[in-house]
Parts: sequence; C-alpha cells; structure tokens
Amino acid sequence: MQKIKTVYTHNNSLARVILDDGKGNVLDSIMMGELLELLNSFKDNNNLKLITFEGAGKHFSFGASVEEHTKEKAASMLKQFHNLFYTIIDLSIPTLAKISGQCLGGGFELALICNFMFADKSAKLGLPEIVLGVLPPPASILLPLKIGPAKAEELILTGKIISADDGKNIGLLNDVFDDKETLETNIDEWFSNNMMNKSASSLRYAVKASRANLNKVMKEMLPGIEEMYVTKLMETNDANEGINSFLEKRKPEWKNC
Repeated sequence: MQKIKTVYTHNNSLARVILDDGKGNVLDSIMMGELLELLNSFKDNNNLKLITFEGAGKHFSFGASVEEHTKEKAASMLKQFHNLFYTIIDLSIPTLAKISGQCLGGGFELALICNFMFADKSAKLGLPEIVLGVLPPPASILLPLKIGPAKAEELILTGKIISADDGKNIGLLNDVFDDKETLETNIDEWFSNNMMNKSASSLRYAVKASRANLNKVMKEMLPGIEEMYVTKLMETNDANEGINSFLEKRKPEWKNC
C-alpha cells in the first residue's frame, strides 16, 4: 500500500500531496522514501506553482516513527528525514501545509518548512520530542526564524501542544478556518486569487530570494545538529530511556545523564 497520494488540480499547476498510512500518517522510512521520490520528480515539472501537504483523515501527522528513533536506527532515520528538507529547499517551488488534527514532531517540522501554513480549528501543533528525551533538529532552526526565539524555545523545551488559534496569534499560521471543508475551499480560492496567475519560474526565483537566509542557515546548521543528535545525544542514558519507555508504554526513569 502506497503511503503518499498525489492529486493535480488547477490545470496541473497545483500538486496536492496527501500523507495516508491509514492511521496517524506517521512519517516512517517507507513514507519518507515515497515522499522523496515524488519531490524529486517535481524537478522536471515546470508548470507547478504550489505544492500542498495534507494528511488523509482527521490528522495531518503524528510525526516521525518513534520505532525508528532508537539508537540503532536514528542515524539513517535522520539522514533520510533531513533529505526531505534539503530537497524542498532545492526545489524552491512554493509550498503550503493544510493542517487538521494532530500536527506533531516530524509532521510539524514538515509543515514548518512550507512557505505557508493554514489550519482549521481542530489543529493541535507541537514538538513533544523533549518528552521522549530527544529533540527536533529541523524545528530547532526553523521555528526561531519563523516566530522568534522566545516562543520557539518555549515550544521546543516544554513540548507543549498549542491550538490553531494560538498558532495564528504567535505568527505561525497564515490563517485558521472553522473546519477541514472550509479550509479546503478557502485554500482553493486563495490559490486561484494569489498564485495561479503568476509565472511558475518567477515564483521559484522569488522563493529562493525570500528564503536566502533561511536556506543558508538550514544547510549550514542542520548537519551539525544531526551529528550532535547521533554521536552525543543518543549516547546518553536518558535519550535511549525516553524512546524505550515510550515503546514499552511505561514512564521514563531519568538518570539525568
């Protein structure tokens, strides 16, 4: 069963990328592989003016697979996951996240790399990695750039989950709608009014220009955070305890080392 579905609309100028694993749309290695293959295929598509990401069903994504966060799998998981971000950066096609329900961890980070983030009132946004004794590498860079360090550090260091309205109030979301159907209708109209009449090639150059700093910081800093995660964080007792306790459905016993 394929975990990524694609629908083209508006004379094939918009690609709807739908995460669909039949459950919480978890970004495991299979889904990430399919997503990378699809994104790479967009390199030769000169007509695309917008890529949207959404989750099938009630939720955007529960995040990356916790099973693939174990010490043995963390390095390969992060490498594959971070390649998604580098690929999106290099494509420079405008991107938009359509968020309903839970949008957590790696799912939230996928939404964060997008140029636009829209949600409905069911959306719950957060980075619960610290609860598991680990951290979110892409969000550690993206979130401060988008909403400033104070609020970003609050979300990263506490793991708190916020509502869609809170997300809009802190400047994270472009807009919030009552429900998923209204979200879909308004984004369709927004694209028709704001993007469809633009040049696809000019939009890509505009993305490169407007994101010059973000792209430079991501490419320069993310490899170092990835290395710290794999070679230092995953060598600690507590990072492994956090992941294992979650998988074993018990409370973690921290040793603070």
